[in-house]
Amino acid sequence: MTDRDAVPDRDAVPERPVLAEDVPIEAEGERPARTLSGRLQLALSLVAALVSVYALYNVFAPFTVLPYRIIFLAVVLPLTFLLYRPALSILRRRSGETNDADQADKKAARPTLWDWLLAGLSIFVTLWPLIGGFDAYLARSFAPFIIDVVCGFAVVALVLLATWRTVGPVLPIIVAIFILYAYFGALIPDGWLIGHRGYGLSRLTSQFVMGTEGIFGVPLDVAATYIILFTIYGAVLELSGAGQFFLDISLAAFRKSRTAPGRTVTMAGFLLGTVSGSSTATTVSLGSVAWPILKRAGYPREAGGGILAAAGIGAILSPPTLGAAAFIIAELLRVSYLEVLGYALIPTLLYYLGIFLAIEFDARRFGVREVEIPQKGFWKLLGRFGYHFSSLIIIVVLLALGQSAFKAVVFASLLAFFLSFFDKRRRMTPARVFAALAKGASGVLPVAATCAAAGLIVAVLTITGLGLDLSGIIVDLADVLSTNDTMLLVFTTLFAAIAVILLGLAVPVTASFIIAAVIIAPALTTLGVGTPEAYMFIFYYAVLSEVSPPTALAAVAAAAITGGNPNKTMLMTWKYTLPAFLVPFAFVLAPAGAGLIADAPFGQTVLVTVISGVAVAALAVVTGKWMFGPAGPIERILCLVGALFLLYLETATVFVGLGVLLVAVVVHLLTRKSRAPSISDTQARSQQEVSP
Repeated sequence: MTDRDAVPDRDAVPERPVLAEDVPIEAEGERPARTLSGRLQLALSLVAALVSVYALYNVFAPFTVLPYRIIFLAVVLPLTFLLYRPALSILRRRSGETNDADQADKKAARPTLWDWLLAGLSIFVTLWPLIGGFDAYLARSFAPFIIDVVCGFAVVALVLLATWRTVGPVLPIIVAIFILYAYFGALIPDGWLIGHRGYGLSRLTSQFVMGTEGIFGVPLDVAATYIILFTIYGAVLELSGAGQFFLDISLAAFRKSRTAPGRTVTMAGFLLGTVSGSSTATTVSLGSVAWPILKRAGYPREAGGGILAAAGIGAILSPPTLGAAAFIIAELLRVSYLEVLGYALIPTLLYYLGIFLAIEFDARRFGVREVEIPQKGFWKLLGRFGYHFSSLIIIVVLLALGQSAFKAVVFASLLAFFLSFFDKRRRMTPARVFAALAKGASGVLPVAATCAAAGLIVAVLTITGLGLDLSGIIVDLADVLSTNDTMLLVFTTLFAAIAVILLGLAVPVTASFIIAAVIIAPALTTLGVGTPEAYMFIFYYAVLSEVSPPTALAAVAAAAITGGNPNKTMLMTWKYTLPAFLVPFAFVLAPAGAGLIADAPFGQTVLVTVISGVAVAALAVVTGKWMFGPAGPIERILCLVGALFLLYLETATVFVGLGVLLVAVVVHLLTRKSRAPSISDTQARSQQEVSP
């Protein structure tokens, strides 16, 4: 999961608070957190476990929506202040202001008096709507009391502070700017397109905390329902041994060929993503095991890091447990989560097709050799531990039978629990169950803070109309460069992609999707793009911001493991993920693009999938510099042109694209012999790069 989904400290591998004796699952890019021990650890683990029980109980005996979200946040905020260090202490530790690093770490691991005061305050002000009488509180939402305003803005401030601690300062600063914009809107000159009449504190309080428009809106609801249930499920999979099995079965599946190391990493990334729900966490977990194998096979450091990061990104692009934004798509479109999985299926197949083809080409270009991986046989592993796959399968089966995503993941977690007893070493004892419940809640803390903060931005965009204004600005800018309706849509889509990537460089994946869905989706839908296509386009570009230079967190983590150059690793990751950047344009721009998200008749869906697969293969030639041998600039340019024609998915452009690709193949066959000697040079350079 994961929805897999932030921007904090981009120079280090993220850490998590240690609860219930195990390292919890990492979510999208949170900041370093405290490692607790003793009674305090046990007490906070108990609170976290109770939050998970609260979420599980809500599945079968639902609470009233708003009180449920209020109580959830009233527990999550105190946990955040007690488990995450203040940003100032982190900066001091990194800048070397302390003379005793060990003593500083120990001190930072203990919550301070300030942390306890913030935790206590967050409980009171968040629960104020329930303390003062919930019905009366709602009745005065159009004229809140002074105490309502004070408590409401205290909640806003605490949410921003919690967000700062978990995912860094950028998102809270952006939210603060939006709030100031809502308050001082009347001061904006009349000639500006984004001016408005301005709103007082009472009106903003009503919008931010006295309903389901702001902090307690859909984003927080997704964190409090979908996300926490999937983090519990991931924790059960991890503690029951499924994570280790997924890695073992991947190592055993491809161990006989020279492309096996790269394929193994990709497959393992897909499976481990189910457990971690995070691109960076998957990259780090996989890298420590897989990089030595890739290195022995002959991969350069940057290429190996690119494979690791691409595999990690695939973890939050792939069914059955997509990133957190996918759950928000289901809520916004009011469709089942199964339908969103259907939207993601074909793009996922094309994504992995591109990676596997790139691995095939790189294995030849880099002169990769076969590596013997000491491992149990594939069929033996599958026969002994293959039951771990059943919990993944049952999610899809239950969704297909009409069960809600909530119940599907809970039943999958129960199945994983019972199946753990087939392995004596991994049985879900009471201690492990407690650890899984604690991990489920601690794993959702950064996502909950992010979603609550993003809800404030959505509230401002809604009350001021800024979302529609910015959407209109995007369309107007595209109109200046366009000569017809087709070009207008092309430029609007291009500007939308750039905007989402830039937004994703500054804020977490989940937040960037939420903001872009309000601002950018209307710009696309007003030009005739279907709402599902618009949301999926934004979803993919929000996720891909994590591999976009200059702040590609997954690639930076991979470079830290391989010892490669971070910038070159980012470029290699971009190479492996190129199809994921271009295919979303197809289901927005192409007349038959809806087939790529399975929102078209079956025959059309199959046809556009096959055509897009050919386009992805052509793109692999472009980036891999290989066809049947080393590919020169001419055939690579022809392959790029052919792929772009194919991805428009019109009959005429498809035939043109196929014709261009045929010319590229002919040119390659006529000229490849003259480039054959360069293979040995490439291999020699590769061996130099991988040598210590």
